Amino acid sequence: MPAFTFEKISPPVRRGPIPSIEKKQRGVIVQILDRFVEARVKRTSRDEKDVIARSRHRPSD
Repeated sequence: MPAFTFEKISPPVRRGPIPSIEKKQRGVIVQILDRFVEARVKRTSRDEKDVIARSRHRPSD
């Protein structure tokens, strides 16, 4: 026979609708990083179009 028992605690009853979650404004640092990423993506896509394929090793004569 156990020496003690645990009571089952029921969850609290919700009263009314769930409050809507506010969308927080993104931080300034995150916005700056997004701008850097966008600029880099544009630059790399532009560079890939202009690249001329070259062989890494030269044929021996």
